[in-house]
Amino acid sequence: MGENGVFAAIVAGDTFKYYSEGEWKVSASGKSVPIINPTTRKTQFKVQACTQEEVNKVMESAKIAQKSWAKTPLWKRAELLHKAAAILKDHKKPIAECLVKEVAKPAKDAATEVVRSGDLVSYCAEEGVRILGEGKFLVSDSFPGNERTKYCLTSKIPLGVVLAIPPFNYPINLAVSKIAPALIAGNSIVLKPPTQGAVSALHMVHCFHLAGFPKGVISCVTGKGSEIGDFLTMHPGVNCISFTGGDTGIAISKKAGMIPLQMELGGKDACIILEDADLDLAVANIVKGGFSYSGQRCTAVKVVLVMESIADTLVKKVNEKIGKLSVGPPENDCDITPVVTESSANFIESLVMDAKKKGATFCQEYKREGNLIWPLLLDNVKPEMRIAWEEPFGPVLPVIRIGNAEEGIHHCNASNFGLQGCIFTKDINKAMLISDAMETGTVQINSAPARGPDHFPFQGLKDSGIGSQGVTSSINMMTKMKSTVINLPTPSYAMG
Repeated sequence: MGENGVFAAIVAGDTFKYYSEGEWKVSASGKSVPIINPTTRKTQFKVQACTQEEVNKVMESAKIAQKSWAKTPLWKRAELLHKAAAILKDHKKPIAECLVKEVAKPAKDAATEVVRSGDLVSYCAEEGVRILGEGKFLVSDSFPGNERTKYCLTSKIPLGVVLAIPPFNYPINLAVSKIAPALIAGNSIVLKPPTQGAVSALHMVHCFHLAGFPKGVISCVTGKGSEIGDFLTMHPGVNCISFTGGDTGIAISKKAGMIPLQMELGGKDACIILEDADLDLAVANIVKGGFSYSGQRCTAVKVVLVMESIADTLVKKVNEKIGKLSVGPPENDCDITPVVTESSANFIESLVMDAKKKGATFCQEYKREGNLIWPLLLDNVKPEMRIAWEEPFGPVLPVIRIGNAEEGIHHCNASNFGLQGCIFTKDINKAMLISDAMETGTVQINSAPARGPDHFPFQGLKDSGIGSQGVTSSINMMTKMKSTVINLPTPSYAMG
């Protein structure tokens, strides 16, 4: 894996290095952070525990490098991104192996994530050339009381240093979705990967290194959140933060200074099933949407709100499909693999036990071995149960029976989350009315929630986030407008 061949430079002994000033380095702390394999629950990798002083040096070099990077021609920035994308895809196998071992992602899905990430980087390079290659030209006499004595030229300029913090569940894809827009826009990037997923991310960063990006334009620091987390997010050298994760993002938003924030903080994505729905289509999407990657996705189906008249039939069909899901290690490409940490498994179990205590119907026997939790459908869930509102981030799906669509909308909107939702109906008029009423960033009609394709805008309301992601949205968010006004001594009109 990382120890051999092209990735040999990123590891020293049994510990992976961090990346600063175009070099792979060992931290002066002499300490490391263990990464536990979710399947074996044993230490799989170690990464450097960087110090605050090392963070300071990274920020300083990023600031200096950004000035010259912003002067690099746009076509050249795009060229380097295309090169990095190709290298990333060429090395999908070792990176996918890391994903399997440190976040228990099924092998096939792990390889898909790497390829998808390469495609995202290339798409971003192309889109950036188009977006950033254009400006606006305004004339003053369009506003009342003015003659044409002023010409205003506008363009998009970089923010400076972007701090990118991706989550464990997509440590490659949700890293490059921040890195590529930042770089094409002329920013430098400092990446703080999640602990679970850090080694995969370090491999990805090495692909950018091999592409030949200038020193300091890309940096990657690893370490304990308790030691460098706040220090990074509150650092005066940071000009923008792009974060994907959980409640930590709310704390970051409160502590960050007056800088742009891009936050995606999870969801309780509701799936509303109306009486005229294609039940087979709904069932397929509920199972795929609720249990893919063991439910560890912000856009997973988190609660099913189904009309009482069709609930028994729907639950029976969902149970039949759940019974066909394979459960086991990610190396075997199982549908359900261990959740990322023991604490995550304990949290999921606490929601299940609360539901049991309060009378939910268990459609399967609750079963857990270590971090591996078997898929579970909970029927007849009531609003007083925690699972009705909290995000389990695991293979447990609650079903709430409703009497009408308004009940479903009310439950959806009563949540403190507002990421995505979905509706299943054959009546497009009803679908549009319900979509407009749902307080979520995206509503899917006759499909499960999804982040993507990666150029689609992706955003949440309420506690689900700030701003919008997606290639175009991110490029625009990581730039600011610059105006230059030419003042003429006398009015000038074309052809006048």
